[in-house]
Amino acid sequence: MKINANEISALIKEQIKNYHAKVDANDVGTVVTVGDGIAIIYGLDKAMLGELLIFPHDVYGMVMNLETDSVGAVLMGDDSLIKEGDVVKRTGEVMEVPVGEAMLGRVVNALGQPIDGLGEIKTTSRRPIEVIAPGVIKRKSVDTPLETGLTAIDAMTPIGRGQRELIIGDRQTGKTAIAIDAIINQKDKDVICIYVAIGQKNSTVAQIVEKLRNHHALSYTMVVAATASEPAPLLYIAPYAGCAMAEEFMSQGKDVLIVYDDLSKHAVAYRTLSLLLKRSPGREAYPGDVFYLHSRLLERACKLAPEYGGGSITALPIVETQSGDISAYIPTNVISITDGQIFLNTDLFNAGQRPAIDSGLSVSRVGGAAQFKATKQVAKSLKIDLANFTEMKSFSQFGSDLDKSTLAVLKHGETLLAMLRQEQYKPRQLDQQVFELYLSNTRYLDNVEPNKVRETIDSCYDFIAANNKEIFPSINKNKQILPEIEAALKQAVETYFNGQK
Repeated sequence: MKINANEISALIKEQIKNYHAKVDANDVGTVVTVGDGIAIIYGLDKAMLGELLIFPHDVYGMVMNLETDSVGAVLMGDDSLIKEGDVVKRTGEVMEVPVGEAMLGRVVNALGQPIDGLGEIKTTSRRPIEVIAPGVIKRKSVDTPLETGLTAIDAMTPIGRGQRELIIGDRQTGKTAIAIDAIINQKDKDVICIYVAIGQKNSTVAQIVEKLRNHHALSYTMVVAATASEPAPLLYIAPYAGCAMAEEFMSQGKDVLIVYDDLSKHAVAYRTLSLLLKRSPGREAYPGDVFYLHSRLLERACKLAPEYGGGSITALPIVETQSGDISAYIPTNVISITDGQIFLNTDLFNAGQRPAIDSGLSVSRVGGAAQFKATKQVAKSLKIDLANFTEMKSFSQFGSDLDKSTLAVLKHGETLLAMLRQEQYKPRQLDQQVFELYLSNTRYLDNVEPNKVRETIDSCYDFIAANNKEIFPSINKNKQILPEIEAALKQAVETYFNGQK
């Protein structure tokens, strides 16, 4: 929209008239154009990037463009209340959100305001949503596991406290389910959780909050919701607001798990703002700094060195792919920023595998450094066995007469997939995971029908827990299988399976 000469002359006359006014002209501006949540403001010469502005009717805006003679701002409220010629004032403050213990158990919007109907949140601390990520000196290498309770992840792509692990896959493949299970599994593990919902339906967010409440996870979790019905600026700032809330706990030496669900919608919201602000479009119409958009967010997840408090932020960003294309623009960007990815395969999901993790494309670049010794002891060959199974399965489709070794590989692979199947909202503890991996690793389950594998594992676990009360507590306590425990476990398993014959 062009600015005509009359508007410019009127603005200049107004500025000359108020030249001797007590209010600094640099702190006051005038709306030139407004629409689609974007306001172009004349004046505000000293405005800062990211600064909060006050519009009439208590509508707030945030500076995103600094032009030669104007400022571009995104509005955090109803733009229908703002009109050309309205006076805009600087606040001198960058965008901040409330933080602290009082936020736990609450659902807030991207500005930190409660939207759960439970009243005001009484907190005295605030933090800017954008800060520079901790430097290398302040960081410590990731070495403590963050247990998700999902055997397929904890065994093959372990996540450490302070890591950034991408969850990626097509729509409706169980990406959010993995994140919610990981949050539920943090109960009694001294980890604070933050779930950031970006561009989702209100009903979806309400269902997630209800699930967390039902599984007693809301007491250590906060939900930041910027739903699809809200303006693009709120979707844009939501993950940064959630990260600021996480940093408050990290600075106190605590461990935090934060889920960004999802960054595809976040990038789309940012593209919308950028195009409306007349920034140059690049590949797929995204602006040139869309990589920086996510890198400056995810780099804030880290594990601090002990002398800086020793806290951590573990980030689980979620990205949606189209037809499994992980080479698309946003997926490749986020893959290159994170420390690994969990790729969910649509074909596996449709075949009934839950979680539908593709063991070939999923990787954790932290790997064994963030894994308990007990899990390492029993999961060494899991990825190789699954890779052999996948390869053999594709070849077996072309032949009818298969030799015994091929049949054994196929049978073992089917058993592994059956063992890795897991119901939602039922995370498994360390001893349960180690036990089922031990059973599959030692081939005790290869003679069991795939549809009875889970039943057999549960039955055997209950039998050993009742008759050998020292085995599972030892694994949970020592985080490894001691030689005498391994011998007792082998004997107990043999006793069980001999009794089943």
